Amino acid sequence: MKNRYIDLIQQSYDFPQEGFEVIDNSLHFNGINLMDVIKQYGTPLKITYLPKISSQIQKAKRLFKVAMAKVDYKGSYYYCYCTKSSHFQFVMEEALKNDIHIETSSAFDIPIIRSLYESQKINKDIYILCNGFKREGYIQGIVDLIKDGFTNVIPILDNVNELQEYEKAMPGKKFKIGIRIASEEEPNAEFYTSRLGIRSRDIMDFYKNTIRKNPNVELKLLHFFINTGIRDTAYYWNELQRNISFYADLKKICPDLTALDIGGGFPIKTKLEFNFDYQYMADEIVMQIKSACDQRKVPVPHLFTEFGSFTVGESGAILYSVTGVKQQNDKELWYMIDSSFITTLPDTWGIKQKFIMLAINHWDKEQQRVNLGGITCDGEDYYIMESVKNRVFMPQSTADDPLYLGFFHTGAYQDSLGGYGGIQHCLLPAPKHVLIDKTEEGELSMWLFAKEQSSKSMMKILGY
Repeated sequence: MKNRYIDLIQQSYDFPQEGFEVIDNSLHFNGINLMDVIKQYGTPLKITYLPKISSQIQKAKRLFKVAMAKVDYKGSYYYCYCTKSSHFQFVMEEALKNDIHIETSSAFDIPIIRSLYESQKINKDIYILCNGFKREGYIQGIVDLIKDGFTNVIPILDNVNELQEYEKAMPGKKFKIGIRIASEEEPNAEFYTSRLGIRSRDIMDFYKNTIRKNPNVELKLLHFFINTGIRDTAYYWNELQRNISFYADLKKICPDLTALDIGGGFPIKTKLEFNFDYQYMADEIVMQIKSACDQRKVPVPHLFTEFGSFTVGESGAILYSVTGVKQQNDKELWYMIDSSFITTLPDTWGIKQKFIMLAINHWDKEQQRVNLGGITCDGEDYYIMESVKNRVFMPQSTADDPLYLGFFHTGAYQDSLGGYGGIQHCLLPAPKHVLIDKTEEGELSMWLFAKEQSSKSMMKILGY
């Protein structure tokens, strides 16, 4: 029986596959020879492959364009990027190359909007959907954008009292709003209804008794988000139908209402056996919306989505080296990486999230089952999931010929959850971060976005 690492992966998965191939026993990620990157920058190392951001956006646009064409859907599709997935300038600017719009979630998004406008990356006609529970600073930032002529800023009301704040701040001025519908949670959830949004049974009276009495307020959009994401499950389809039906009922008495925001939730590939029929899901969503509106004899809405992880997740990777091998008992062999999972991949620690994890070199060597340990003193700093049959297998590693490994599709949330630029557990420094792009001629270009965090910067944060 073949016992090499490459044999194990090829026997367990359909491999090579999109984004991953092995050439001369080294892993290539989206055509990038990762060993070349490691030789230049070392490890631990975060990388962002910028073209993947654009390709994901264009993929979603194609999916919905095809779905709408199949049923002669008369509305338009608007792709919004959910900024909280990654606020980095290089992410925002790459995404904005693709004629998209923006969804915000906090007061600190507003300065980002203004910076993008000042650098001419956006204009004042871009849709800015302002979600979240809003405190005074966030509301004031939204109001200031509207007063400054951003014509498609739409604060999405999270509660009925929020509207009063805009009315007080903008007396006599026309403005648009949206409303978030509080979704019902899946049956095994710890609570029945989302804490976010307004109960659907309250929205109708809120519109009749309050919104339509103010001639300056236009209710343009209904928004809902289902926490499980867009999945082919009975729960998802039931919630979708419920919210579409509510849109159609409200549309009958609210002529200003023209848009439905179905939120985000397209999954990303976090395992090699990933199989998700994106086109089927887009087709079914669009068909169900059109069917419900046709039955109730109301025009179909323009469709908005808010894809965050889908936009940026698959662009990211983090590379480590095995810095030590420890045989702790007869069955447990530990590979110690040169960083910490708690600090660099907090989702793996906090919610046991899996990512695609592969060796970068030594694919021709014999494989063995291992546990991966971080170098902090915390007992929870380890990764023992995934690879094959929920276990980690890696090529053999020796001190004179180190093994490198990578976690892939890590581009969403890890930096913000890990506290980028702050202090980390055991004061481990944030790793280097390299950006990779392609020129118009197809040549790869790489540059260092951030150096490894210095002790001086951490000492300053700590007050020394």
